[in-house]
Amino acid sequence: MKLACSVRGRPREFDADAALAAALRVFWSKGYEGASLSDLTEAMGITRPSLYAAFGNKEALFKQALDLYEREKLDYIGESLKEPTARKVAEHLLRSALEMQKSSCDPRGCMGVINAVACGADAESIRAEVIHRGRIAKQALIERFEQAKREGDLPPETDAVGLTSFLIAIMQGLAVQGGAGASCQDLTSLIDTSLAMWPGK
Repeated sequence: MKLACSVRGRPREFDADAALAAALRVFWSKGYEGASLSDLTEAMGITRPSLYAAFGNKEALFKQALDLYEREKLDYIGESLKEPTARKVAEHLLRSALEMQKSSCDPRGCMGVINAVACGADAESIRAEVIHRGRIAKQALIERFEQAKREGDLPPETDAVGLTSFLIAIMQGLAVQGGAGASCQDLTSLIDTSLAMWPGK
């Protein structure tokens, strides 16, 4: 999407989609508070007035970047829910999360984890937004595992909430360890061990 911005009275077009993708990379690598407006405008190739005109303030820009992150980087979560068994749901999630960590094109770690734990009091609304979105994904997983219990795919005594929390903890661990430089072999071993403990089929 092309947008026009005014530079000394003369309009100039810039690619808003490319600018937003650049902003995403800055927020992903530095976190919300660590990303300065100078960092953002330099990466996006636009001026501050153009940023404000096209995207709103820094908080609004972050939320748009988070939307892009969910569409392009976390689409595997929705795909995993379509798997035929609960174990395959878990495996699809974990192995897809690992593929993200192996990417040489994107920053390491998870944008959601980075911004949920690294935000101070001044960015509490950002932290709340990230946590809210995480709860939506968590609820979808809980409902999928409750369905698996009804279908006999998981033992009837399975705690769907606890199982979901376990799975999310492993995914967050992959992101944190991946961001800290853990090897692909170590992260694969973590996934294999987690799946070996999976209840049911």
